[in-house]
Amino acid sequence: MRMHSKKCYQLVSMALLISIATLSFADPPSSRRSITAMKRVKPVLLKSLAQSGLRWGAPVFVRIFKQSKELELWVRHGKTYKKFRTYPICSYSGNLGPKLRIGDLQSPEGFYYVKPRQMNPASMFHLSFNIGFPNRYDRAHGRTGKYLMVHGNCVSIGCYAMTNGKIEEIYALANAALKRGQPFFRVHIFPFRMTEKNMKKYRGSKWIGFWRNLKQGYDYFENKRIPPDVSVRRKVYRFQ
Repeated sequence: MRMHSKKCYQLVSMALLISIATLSFADPPSSRRSITAMKRVKPVLLKSLAQSGLRWGAPVFVRIFKQSKELELWVRHGKTYKKFRTYPICSYSGNLGPKLRIGDLQSPEGFYYVKPRQMNPASMFHLSFNIGFPNRYDRAHGRTGKYLMVHGNCVSIGCYAMTNGKIEEIYALANAALKRGQPFFRVHIFPFRMTEKNMKKYRGSKWIGFWRNLKQGYDYFENKRIPPDVSVRRKVYRFQ
């Protein structure tokens, strides 16, 4: 009886581990549209990656800058990340500063991450991924909103909109990284490039305290070329 119980326990434990692994490394969803789009852009991306010494399916990292309307896509190269491309953002809504509540038509700022299930291959806006707003920091500050995306179709009511051609490339690279085992990719969103000059320029803004906190994460990556692990303690972003 004891042996039977032990064997049952082992089988249950094994099933649980398999279940956890399946959840952790689940492939992102797909659609006929996403498959067609990725097939279309993959040959060009493979050639460009090879020219940069980068690998298809390597982990990716995204940075967004509101003021200059730029989205950077970085790909891991050895132990650090190398910038692959800078894409122009077609449209975002609102002004510099964070999103505070549903309906304020403001695009978010902060530190987010995208898991496979947040990829949307059947988006109303061609292709998209949900950045994960509100995150823990947003919730700690009472900020509300949902369905905040990076997507195509070049229209925005709180999201970051790209042209369809650009989102196909970004989506394809992120999808490949997730399929190859990256459990999530980070999306860091800043009001502007957080140089000392810009921080001085905007020192009179009501958001300067928030931006100084964002700058800590910005500087971490600038110095190390590795995205920091981000946590929230006492309503403040922490980096390590």
